[in-house]
Amino acid sequence: MKVVFTDLDGTLLDADTYSCEAARMGLRLLKDREIPLVICTSKTCSEIMYWRRQLGNHHPFISENGGGIYIPEGYFDIPVDHDRTTDGYLVIERGTPYRELTGVLDELAERFPLQGFHDMSPADLAADAGLSLPEARRALTRDYDEPFILHDRARTSDLQSAIRDRGLQLVEGGRYFHLTGGQDKGHAVRILAALYEREHGDVVTVGIGDAANDEPMLDAVDHPYLVARPDGTYASDAYPWAGGIGPAGWNRVIRREIRPD
Repeated sequence: MKVVFTDLDGTLLDADTYSCEAARMGLRLLKDREIPLVICTSKTCSEIMYWRRQLGNHHPFISENGGGIYIPEGYFDIPVDHDRTTDGYLVIERGTPYRELTGVLDELAERFPLQGFHDMSPADLAADAGLSLPEARRALTRDYDEPFILHDRARTSDLQSAIRDRGLQLVEGGRYFHLTGGQDKGHAVRILAALYEREHGDVVTVGIGDAANDEPMLDAVDHPYLVARPDGTYASDAYPWAGGIGPAGWNRVIRREIRPD
C-alpha cells in the first residue's frame, strides 16, 4: 500500500488564499483509491482538525513540526504505545512543552528583535498571516512549537547558535521561524510509517512539502517531492521538483504517484 504525507500551507493549500482547489483531482483520486493522506504540518491540532473536516480526512495527523502524533482510536488493530488520550485520539508526544519554549523565547527577545505568537493577539496574527479571527485563534492554541518573526534576518545565524546552546532547534518554515525541542517531522513520519507497516505489511511512503522544515519529512519517505513557492522557485534542489506551485504541483505529484484504475 501507499501512504501520502503532506504539508499544508504552501503545499496542499495555496500560500496566499489557503485554497486547495487546484488539488481537488488528486484529493479525489486518493479517496477513490482509499490511500491514507496524513497531514504533517507546523499547524496546531485545532487548525488541523478544521482542515480535516474541510477535506473529509479521517487519518492520523502530525502537528507542530512533529511535536504531536494523533491517531484516531481504533484506526489500527495493532496496539499503539501512546502518551495520552484526548477526544478520541491516541497522542504520541515528541515535543517540548509549550511553556518552556515561550520562556526561552522571552529570554532571547532581550537580545534579538523577534516577536513570538504568544506575544500576538488573534487580531495581530490575523493581519500578519492573512487569517480570519477564528483561524488565528486556532493557530494560537499551541502545545509543542512556537512560531515567531525575526525582524532582522541578518542575525539568523547568531540566533540559531543561541537556541542551540539551550538545547532547542530553530526551524525555518514557509512563513515563520519556529522554536522547537528535539522533534521534527521526520521522526514523526517514521513512527507512523512503522505503524502502517506493522498493520499492513510493505508500505511505500510519499512526502510532499515546500519549505526547509519539510526536509526531515522528505528524508523519511520513499518518494519525496518539493512543490514550487509562489514565485516559482524551489526551497532546495536536493529533492525531486513537482513541476508546479503549491496545490497545483501537489496535484501533479499525486497523479504521477497514484495511477487511476
